[in-house]
Amino acid sequence: LIFSVALVNSLSMGMIFFCSPIVSVFTNIFGCRQVAVVGAAVAFVGLLLSSFVRSLGPLYFTYGILFGCGCSFSYQPSLVILGQYFKKRLGLVNGIVTAGSSLFTITLPFVLDELIRSLGLYGTFRILCIFLFILFLAGFTYKPLMPNTKQSEKRKFKLPPAKEMCNFSIFKILSYRIWALGVPAALFGYFIPYVHLLNHVKERIGEHVPDTTLILCLGITSGIGRLVFGRIADYVPGAKKVYLQVISFLLIGLMSMMIPLCRSFEALIVVCLIMGLFDGCFICIMAPIAFELVGAYHVSEAIGFLLGLMSIPMTVGPPIAGKLRDHLGTYDVAFYLAGVPPIIGGIILCAIPWVHEKRKRKEQATPVNGETTEKMLELKPLPISDSYEKPSKELESVI
Repeated sequence: LIFSVALVNSLSMGMIFFCSPIVSVFTNIFGCRQVAVVGAAVAFVGLLLSSFVRSLGPLYFTYGILFGCGCSFSYQPSLVILGQYFKKRLGLVNGIVTAGSSLFTITLPFVLDELIRSLGLYGTFRILCIFLFILFLAGFTYKPLMPNTKQSEKRKFKLPPAKEMCNFSIFKILSYRIWALGVPAALFGYFIPYVHLLNHVKERIGEHVPDTTLILCLGITSGIGRLVFGRIADYVPGAKKVYLQVISFLLIGLMSMMIPLCRSFEALIVVCLIMGLFDGCFICIMAPIAFELVGAYHVSEAIGFLLGLMSIPMTVGPPIAGKLRDHLGTYDVAFYLAGVPPIIGGIILCAIPWVHEKRKRKEQATPVNGETTEKMLELKPLPISDSYEKPSKELESVI
């Protein structure tokens, strides 16, 4: 039963990231607003149907697949739309937006415990549907400032060619290829402490330990990290923002290796505070880095492909750690090994600023019609449709 419940939750989380490349295609065709609204509606239906089933079998579809896919379709547009409104303070804005998840990490476990005791699991699902309905309404507020489709609204709708729908041209950018390799490589060990830490604490220190304290520490400092490092990222020029992710991976890897060495609960609290702080740093600057590497017109594909690649190590790493614990009888080796991939991934990412600057210099030196002009880092932008609404002067000043 425990394995089945865990599998349902893992399937739901995996679908959020696994569907991201597909979400990027739909975002390019239909725009952020339509995709976010439809995604929230699908997630709402999936969670509502889950509240009526009484066996695990249907939950694999209603909660694991339907709800997970809906969340994926509503999540990614929320990152893409920010880059159309903000330029100078994109890091801070991403920090504020992503800090919301930390707020729910802190408060939601206590709320869910009370709801489950009062209403049961299925009643709790129905209450959570209220949040998804709010998300559905919030999706209508997305007003893109850049063209959403390659077709004019005055023409009969027609899907673009397959090559344009599945645009792999961003992988021609070497700095993005390194980023898309380094981040997933780091995540093979990144989530192991988050999955197995509480079990390790109960085995090492005892059942009496208030494990919710560790979750609170992770959630609080993660929210602080997203706000602080989001603002710091605005002052870091260009692709050098990657160095913030490098620092995050190195310290998270080091803290993972420190977990088996902690013999007291207080020491574990310190480790969790540091891990949460730099977890927030890693998350809040993903979108700003994507904008720097591929440009605004292709950020949807960049984030989509990256999240899709992230789904593999996120799914594989924790089960491997669990197997090691079953075989060795302790989590120590699993945590030592969990610190290695983030460190390796951080080292790989160190090459990105150098590669990115080299590419910029090469493009600046490229002669066009006998003159030297600076090319934009973005690939060829999409043609502006007839329905494109020119942003107001106020919004232009913000961007």
